[in-house]
Amino acid sequence: MIGLKVPKNEANRVRLILQEKSILDHNWKIRRWKDYVYLPLNQKPSIEFIEEIGLQIDNIVNFEFEELKKRPRNMEDYLHGKIPLEKMEEFKKSFDIMGDVVILEIPEDLEKEKFLIGDAALKFTKRRSVYRKKSAIKGVVRTRELEHLAGEDNPETIHREYDSRIILDVKKVYFSPRLATERRIIGDQVTDGELIIDMFTGVGPFAINIARRPHLQNVKIYAIDINPSAIHYLKENIELNKVQGKINPIQGDVAEVLKDLDVKADRIIMNLPGTACEFLPAAVEHLKPGGILNYYQFSRDYEEPVKRIEDAAHPRQVEVVGKRKVKSRSPGVWHVAIDARIN
Repeated sequence: MIGLKVPKNEANRVRLILQEKSILDHNWKIRRWKDYVYLPLNQKPSIEFIEEIGLQIDNIVNFEFEELKKRPRNMEDYLHGKIPLEKMEEFKKSFDIMGDVVILEIPEDLEKEKFLIGDAALKFTKRRSVYRKKSAIKGVVRTRELEHLAGEDNPETIHREYDSRIILDVKKVYFSPRLATERRIIGDQVTDGELIIDMFTGVGPFAINIARRPHLQNVKIYAIDINPSAIHYLKENIELNKVQGKINPIQGDVAEVLKDLDVKADRIIMNLPGTACEFLPAAVEHLKPGGILNYYQFSRDYEEPVKRIEDAAHPRQVEVVGKRKVKSRSPGVWHVAIDARIN
């Protein structure tokens, strides 16, 4: 292979020139031998160029370079040559990572390549288990079917989020790592002494995020979910994060639980964007004057969710103190957050 033999004290200067002129071949290792450095080239340079950089024609040599093994930078690198290029465009390269578990979205027309993709995800992420989404989130317990593709078939994991540790089974409960920033935003809003109802708590990521904060020593959170597995893991997360006494886990249908819950909250968190609107009247009823609703809905704009809050709160006054697009759900539709004070 063609290369350039350069004295060691000139090597860096010449390397930078070759790199700038796109002549240095980055697929091969630069070699050092005795008083010289051997630079791999992707083309034979002209005599004029060699003289221009202060070298001579005999500095151009044939040399046995070692191929540089590059670490794959993305999923496409791991799948290069294994999946046709036209199919690579269809593969959704985004994925969710929860602790040691990876969850992928793979189109149906890549069914035959799913195990190749799963193996690539295992190598790229260096996690323990890889699963594929087989269904949308469904049912009142908000779970989805998953198919094991690579690594260990072990769906239980501990996910780290800021200062919290969240233990969960990805097959038995709903959890989105993409809401980490939103959970931090809500935690930042909370002041010490608040009584909070987390209406669709899941494994408790909002509640744990709040209770873990050292300056919130006197918060009390009623964390409700209909999924028995979610409440099981919430109890484990309370122990794991050492927030006993701050969170009261309650398993049941939130509409029925609230009928028996004789408290008025300073804040109610309603992160069930598909159907939270159905529970707005009950939420308003359990909110103190001046209390905050952290309400979530799938919507194309802010107007519709605000209107729903106003209708549920009537005749009480609604003051919108914050609104955000949390994440995209589909083209033009967003997971929207509305922070509303009900006076």
